[in-house]
Amino acid sequence: MTSSSSTPESPRPEADRRRWFALAIVMTAAFMDLVDVTIVNIAIPSIQEDAGASFSQIQWITAGYALAFAAGLITGGRLGDIHGRKRLFLIGIGGFTLASALCGFAVNPDMLVASRILQGGMAALMVPQVLSIVHATFPAHERGKVFGLFGAVVGLGAVLGPLLGALLTEWNLFGLEWRPIFLINLPVGIAGLVLGGKFITESKAPHALKLDLVGVALATLGLLMLLYPLIRGRELDWPVWGYVSMGGSLVVFAVLVAYEKRKTARDGSPLVELSLFKVKSFAAGIAVQTVFGIALGIFFLVWTLYMQMGLGWGLLRAGLTGVPFSIAVSLAAGLSVQKLTPRFGRKVLQAGALIMGLGVLIYIWESERYGMAIASWQMALPLVVMGVGMGLIVAPLTDAILSEVPREHSGSASGLINTVQQMGNALGLGLVSVVFFGTMSDRLRPAETGPAFVDAFQHAMVWVAVVMTVIFLLMFALPKRPAQQVEGAEATEAMPAKEPELVG
Repeated sequence: MTSSSSTPESPRPEADRRRWFALAIVMTAAFMDLVDVTIVNIAIPSIQEDAGASFSQIQWITAGYALAFAAGLITGGRLGDIHGRKRLFLIGIGGFTLASALCGFAVNPDMLVASRILQGGMAALMVPQVLSIVHATFPAHERGKVFGLFGAVVGLGAVLGPLLGALLTEWNLFGLEWRPIFLINLPVGIAGLVLGGKFITESKAPHALKLDLVGVALATLGLLMLLYPLIRGRELDWPVWGYVSMGGSLVVFAVLVAYEKRKTARDGSPLVELSLFKVKSFAAGIAVQTVFGIALGIFFLVWTLYMQMGLGWGLLRAGLTGVPFSIAVSLAAGLSVQKLTPRFGRKVLQAGALIMGLGVLIYIWESERYGMAIASWQMALPLVVMGVGMGLIVAPLTDAILSEVPREHSGSASGLINTVQQMGNALGLGLVSVVFFGTMSDRLRPAETGPAFVDAFQHAMVWVAVVMTVIFLLMFALPKRPAQQVEGAEATEAMPAKEPELVG
């Protein structure tokens, strides 16, 4: 713990080392979650064959995690504000590791589904604390660099997950088939639990808060009513009750807002801090994050289907093809927050949207030109361009959203950021059935399958380009100069005001 005379701008050397160790630990946990989301999809055929899972059980292995994760994120963030972010992070990473072991040693598909739901719930406790711990631990002038690292982690996790899943499944380590994709989390999780207990400094909201149980119930119900039909809609042929459920979720969210207003006036401990939406940078950033999630939800799924089912590529080739994209995201994310955003502000984010859209258009052109004969190296150019665009967005966007958020609400804000990203991804996945599968016949002969998937990929990518244009326009609502906000925050933090409540 820093002394009372030490400010975040001038930490003691040992405190400085501790927070950078803490950053490495929480970033590793974030990477573990991001990889886990994508690593499972690539191994689904192996799981289905080895475990004898039905199609419905296979759906729930992925959907169960997504539902539990999305539904618990806001609550997990608020619990960190109340009971301590370090405490909730350690509970989350410990539970995530235990759930990973249960997944790896599952004796039947039903146990695997239940373990995945538990894993998603534990991730919902762990993930919101990552941004909260960063926000509460690092001074304003360093957060840009930190969020640049976070953006690099996002890029690596998004693409290396499928590659790692392909390698672990094909290697069939110790004859365990698909199980190592879950068991690999055990040493990482145990190390994170031990080192996190040693190096992460506890922080919580400076004012006593209570958990809003009614708010938890309403938020969870609304998210489930929205996401469940989106995730299961195509499998169930889009039943009427699904549309009724999604429409009803809007009513539930309206009731939640009304209740949270009353809760705020009564005791100041709402689940969702509605005052956050009065902060222009937060409200605008949340809108951009949601729509960006839609674009990514569409792209990553149709891209995988295009390579594996359209072009007939194997798991390893498809995974290796994405490496240039991953590298480009990571490099651009670091460059954007350390060099570009402090100088050019919002223009960097908008340039990222345009560059990513350009990469999408190049990809469409190459896919049309080369058809089924396209090679991995020919995809490198559009993937690098898209990766640069994505990297220019992911890191500065997080910084822009949180730059004016009061520290006592950082957990709630982080939970909301992750929740809307998951909602956007789920909406994008739901739209895949319209913009991708909706262009194909239900009865394709074997010779027609490849060309049909290639055409559907091109059609879906047009929609991704349209969404990137919408994101570009939404970004006009973001602050022009995030750097000025950071400077203002520095000045505020340099004053001898009390820090967030730190323990230990």
